Amino acid sequence: MDQTNYSVVVDEKVVVKWLTPPVPLPHPTPEVFAHLVEAGFNDTAPPYAALTRAVEGNEQLLALVTGYLPQARDGWEWCVDDAEAGATDFAPVLGRLAADLHLALATLPVPAPGAAGTAARAQAALAEALELTDGEDGAWLATRTPAIRRELASLREPITGPLIRIHGDLHVGQILKWRNGYAVIDFDGNPTVTDADPCQPAARDVAQLTTSIEHVAQVAIKRRDADPGAAAAWAAKARAGLLAAYKARLAEKDRPDLLDERLVRPFEVEQECRELIYAARHLPRWRYAPMGVLRTWYQEENIT
Repeated sequence: MDQTNYSVVVDEKVVVKWLTPPVPLPHPTPEVFAHLVEAGFNDTAPPYAALTRAVEGNEQLLALVTGYLPQARDGWEWCVDDAEAGATDFAPVLGRLAADLHLALATLPVPAPGAAGTAARAQAALAEALELTDGEDGAWLATRTPAIRRELASLREPITGPLIRIHGDLHVGQILKWRNGYAVIDFDGNPTVTDADPCQPAARDVAQLTTSIEHVAQVAIKRRDADPGAAAAWAAKARAGLLAAYKARLAEKDRPDLLDERLVRPFEVEQECRELIYAARHLPRWRYAPMGVLRTWYQEENIT
């Protein structure tokens, strides 16, 4: 769900996304839209226009206008259906889509220095998650903190791979399944991380996308009465298929260097901490999803 904006469908031809409140320019989306068009990336809602206004000499972005995608449903609907049915055919398609997106974004200039303080950012997310997660969940999380810290510790090593302009909020809710396939939307960045560098390792997006598949499994368990074991197996198969297709696409385009796979796991762990922070600050009922994933990852037999 978009927490800060609202969208209006006009005559089933265009979607006008109003930013509430308007934001100062420069804003990342118009630049990214223009670049994706130039790069030939078409797996998104066609960008048509950006509406702006001048206020006391300063330009503000009011709205973004994109093409309407018939019969579109976001991943919190269609992917949960697939989880309930045990279907994973979507996973290779999403892997290729994410790879093509990164291949296109990788041709945008990257300002220096980028991706500074990666380890500190992750440790701060864990500390905040521990502070904000109360009750039985908080007590359990505290017992797993040493194991979580060990996984985050690998981020202390220098990042030597390429930094690219990433999507920044790439989860299944940003992937529409529509009449003619799949499309990625919403290039505004992560609304819950105000200081996030727009240029980071591609693994950051990949980790958020794979953890969102884990969240889908938790949604299916809670809302569709899916068997927990079957849901976990579905998530494992889906994420494996997505990653394999993603890496194969990069290799096909002679850019396997775009993914430093060593970063995926610690970024996934950091993402779950951020999901707990988001739940505590904005949507308390969501806490079950990241807690369900963490309880799956850090079972007693997995941390000894």
